[in-house]
Amino acid sequence: MHKSINNLALINKQIKSKFDDINNLNIIAVSKTFPMSEIDPLIKSGHLHFGENKVQEAVEKWSESKISIKNLKLHMVGKLQTNKVKIAVPLFDYIHSLDSIKLAKKISLEQKKIKKNLKIFIQVNIGNESQKSGLNIQELKSFYNECIKEYDLNIIGLMCLPPQEKEVYPYFKELAVLNKSLGLKELSMGMSSDFIEAINCGSTFIRIGSKIFGNRN
Repeated sequence: MHKSINNLALINKQIKSKFDDINNLNIIAVSKTFPMSEIDPLIKSGHLHFGENKVQEAVEKWSESKISIKNLKLHMVGKLQTNKVKIAVPLFDYIHSLDSIKLAKKISLEQKKIKKNLKIFIQVNIGNESQKSGLNIQELKSFYNECIKEYDLNIIGLMCLPPQEKEVYPYFKELAVLNKSLGLKELSMGMSSDFIEAINCGSTFIRIGSKIFGNRN
């Protein structure tokens, strides 16, 4: 059995041993920097959710598979530059990093052209860190309202990257409360090191890279 299939099975086993109801949980295998030869065994085993964080790399790797495998879901989990939206919109199914009106406007424009309705997460700067992207909590409600009313975006939930070297639980909990206050159903939080805490706080999409594929070069 390929190591990625084995690793994913171990993650699923770990999750099932801790949680009774995980029917609405999606594991995104974050395949950035890994070649398709490493990813194909997972696709063949039936896994459908994959994440990339660079548009150009995703286009080169996934364009053929997206045509041939109908149920494949591709997630943009990295920062999306406005000048890459035009090529990102046809390829991706989910965007996890909406963080500005400029970006909202561009996504709206491009998806209308091809009659597509991407599922989108708003990225929240939950630790209020100057080096990180994301909306400040104070701006979130008005930003969300503008996205759905002015730009007709399909916002399904919030996403965050909690501060490193800190206890993640309070940040995940806070994002879950914010998500609920907007009446949103999905939550994108939790990575290789903290996905158990994230699921505990209600995450429905966890973004796992190294724990599935191994360490990146």
